[in-house]
Amino acid sequence: MCATGVRMSTNYFSNADQCVEETIKKLGKKIVMGIPLALGKPNHIVNAFYRKAKKDKSISLKIVTALTLGHLKGKSLLESRFIEPFSDRLFEDYPDFDYALDRAKGKIPSNIEIYEFYFPAGKQIGNEYAQQNYISSNYTHVARDMMDHGVNVLAQMVHKRSENGETTFSLSCNPDVTVDLVPLMMKKEKETGEKVAFLAQVNNNLPYMYGDAVVPESFFTHVVENPDLKFKLFGPPKMAVSDADFMIGLNASALVKDGGAIQVGIGALGDAVNYGLILREKENDLYRNVLKDTGISMKFAEVINKVGSVDKFQEGLFGATEMFVDGFMDLYNAGVIKKKVYNDIHIQRLLNEKKIKPEFDKNIVDHLLEAGAIHHHLRESDVEYLKRFGILKAGVEFKEGKLYLLGEEPVVADLDNLDTKDKILDHFLGNYLKDGHVIHGGFFLGPNKFYNWLNSLSEDERKLFFMTSVGGINQLYWSETIDTLQRKDARFINTCLYVTMNGGVCSDGLENGEIISGVGGQYNFVAMSHAIPGGRSILKLRATRYDGKKLQSNIMWNYGHITIPRHLRDLIVTEYGIADLRGKADKDIIKELLKITDSRFQEELLSIAKKYKKVEKNWQIPKEFCQNTPDYVTSKLKPYKEKGYFDKFPFGTDFTEEEIIIGGALKKLKKATARKPRAIKILLSNLVASPRVKGQEKYLERMNLLKPKG
Repeated sequence: MCATGVRMSTNYFSNADQCVEETIKKLGKKIVMGIPLALGKPNHIVNAFYRKAKKDKSISLKIVTALTLGHLKGKSLLESRFIEPFSDRLFEDYPDFDYALDRAKGKIPSNIEIYEFYFPAGKQIGNEYAQQNYISSNYTHVARDMMDHGVNVLAQMVHKRSENGETTFSLSCNPDVTVDLVPLMMKKEKETGEKVAFLAQVNNNLPYMYGDAVVPESFFTHVVENPDLKFKLFGPPKMAVSDADFMIGLNASALVKDGGAIQVGIGALGDAVNYGLILREKENDLYRNVLKDTGISMKFAEVINKVGSVDKFQEGLFGATEMFVDGFMDLYNAGVIKKKVYNDIHIQRLLNEKKIKPEFDKNIVDHLLEAGAIHHHLRESDVEYLKRFGILKAGVEFKEGKLYLLGEEPVVADLDNLDTKDKILDHFLGNYLKDGHVIHGGFFLGPNKFYNWLNSLSEDERKLFFMTSVGGINQLYWSETIDTLQRKDARFINTCLYVTMNGGVCSDGLENGEIISGVGGQYNFVAMSHAIPGGRSILKLRATRYDGKKLQSNIMWNYGHITIPRHLRDLIVTEYGIADLRGKADKDIIKELLKITDSRFQEELLSIAKKYKKVEKNWQIPKEFCQNTPDYVTSKLKPYKEKGYFDKFPFGTDFTEEEIIIGGALKKLKKATARKPRAIKILLSNLVASPRVKGQEKYLERMNLLKPKG
């Protein structure tokens, strides 16, 4: 059932407290509230419910959500001095969630429960309450699991529009779960008589997005609308991209096939992939030289030729992504994302078969007849279908078996009659397909320049970005044929933490049970890549990490937590290259992974494999794969960095130059002190005691270290 089919009466409120009172009056004191992940939460409504329940212990409040955003907090005194002024400047009046603040302090009241199915990466490590109340769910199962929790309130932030006497709302950044959840809630209310409520908070800073995001006014039962409650959207800052990240991005970018679909996530690794794709499109000769000089095109030629390409994009890519991030803006503006797909099985199949083009000719009508898409004697439904996709001109009207168009003689809508068919083709036909989309997205999140860009687009251009549910994006079950056609040669590119030597992947948690983030839609996309003809999953990871004591390999013999099982193994990418694991035997999986492992750990892992008789005793790692070190990576990128390429912030940043310098210093300091606890004291003592470098004072003053005490 489409969400736009829901019909209810709508009540408006000028403040969230009134909305809460009326909702409780309707539903009673047991509230189970589902709210979107990330950006689409209605902050004031959520806080009003929380404060009400906190004050009135007779109210039972359960909140089920994910990815709670808020002002950044430092974990140490120095981190706080650095990050909190930046956070206040960047996020301005964004209202923090009271439940998040109380949860951080361990002070959630006993009559309130907070559950989340996804965390900002690493944010809830060590938080007892958050860890215990984490729900592990595939993104596509969230609506179902919310129903199992007894959700009776859906609350969401929206964009409101009133035109020609009609009011509509756009779910904007978050139709992802809402479109699936609302029909389930309505069905339950009808079957059981248990009341439900659908709440909205208007914030027209949100872009008005189209697709399944547009709903009628009657979609919501309660709406909070007050200009004083409008606030700046949460825009996470862009993070620095390291040399290792860029190499990962270059490797992944060569695995993407022109004319296919792509999914890329947020963060530095996503930015690195996008940078590689844009370099491939905009400066292809240089891109090829980089691949040659770094050894990528030589060492991994077989898999690149089999799976991807290094050519410019002729057809371009289609974005099929649960998370529509700002990287897609950059890819779209660079001409990489430009392939349109159409929500019609006949048109999409004809495009895939190269029988028609977006700028079509007269033969399109014969192809549609042959496909059974239209009747030889056109009906009104045929005419509307042809007009929707621009095959007939927009002004064409169908009356009593004839076609009418201003300035043209009426013609009988008979395609079997050659004379009338020729007249239709000569005078009534359009020029290019309409109602196509370059991206299907479930939710979006990004820096404020991304939101500003979306708002600046014309209505027609914004319609190219079709927002819909994760039920339609992250799986094939709803409309398998059309989805398969649209996602031909898909490359689903995600990030993971660790890879085991048998091909298993850990992406969301630690072997002690602590959750770093959550499975989200990663499993969905990996499974889908195996179901789509030509589809591939690409999982990226940095080859090493510091665990607080010493350097560790992220490719390891085994690990006590797995997100993606080994039988779904596919392409793995590190800064050292590409491992094609799909369909491989165990010995070959091990060999492929060793080739992209940091050389400081290769021999150790190889000896383990030989110990357990998983590779031949006489097999050795080829010499060309034994230079996998950070210095090798840096040396290969250095000549290009000197020419202005591979900047640490390739798509800009919200940090000032001063903050970039301080942030880099703190990062190094944190790594040093993780290994040597007394290092911070020594470093600060030297900093204060040493002669001042010119200009150093402003950094010390920014960190309140110009005149440190004690």
